[in-house]
Amino acid sequence: MKLTRQKHAKKNMGFYKHNFQIHEPFQVLVDGTFCQAALRNKIQIREQLPGYLGGVTELCTTRCVLKELESLGKELYGAKLIAQRFQLRNCSHHKDPVSGLTCLLSMIKEGNPHHFFIATQDQDLANKVKKKAGVPLLFIIQNTMVLDKPSPKSLAFVQNLQTNQLVPEHQKQSIVELKEKAGLAQQQGEKRRKRKRAGGPNPLSCLKKKKKKTQEGQEASAEKKKRRKRKRNR
Repeated sequence: MKLTRQKHAKKNMGFYKHNFQIHEPFQVLVDGTFCQAALRNKIQIREQLPGYLGGVTELCTTRCVLKELESLGKELYGAKLIAQRFQLRNCSHHKDPVSGLTCLLSMIKEGNPHHFFIATQDQDLANKVKKKAGVPLLFIIQNTMVLDKPSPKSLAFVQNLQTNQLVPEHQKQSIVELKEKAGLAQQQGEKRRKRKRAGGPNPLSCLKKKKKKTQEGQEASAEKKKRRKRKRNR
């Protein structure tokens, strides 16, 4: 089971590396729910995650996540201690902290330029992450960490790239104009060729003329034979 899980993780990592340029060190944004699940299932995130992803990993979080854990009281005190050990990534909510969900979503907007992973047990956050292309999603299930398979959004994004559909609008317009010009040039060439063919001799008319000439020659020879017979009879 462990080998199968690692095989799937390697396959999914290959997809993100090849199509979204995700590389080491892998930056994993962790929220409070993931820390709490790791604590409950006795998972050592810092020790186990690099081996699972197959490379150097940087565990990180935001001030908003820490503030949220602090506001939830003693029940999540252990999760807060875990999250405090991670690196802090600057968010845009210094003065007015927001929920962990809102903060982490803001960190992966505009195409996930920093190539963050999201590690969460929040189903609402996970569903919203899946609607963004190129964001790997981690969660804990059955006492193990799992890298989710690429979302339909990520698959569609890659397919569009492969079919050259993600072309900037100005380039699309240029392509359309070039196609139109090529089509007009082709039509003009066809018209010119048709005119040249129309000016040539009609082969059928030539055949008819040849038939007429042969008929006239046969009639003339027959008339000569008749005249010769008359002379002999006399």
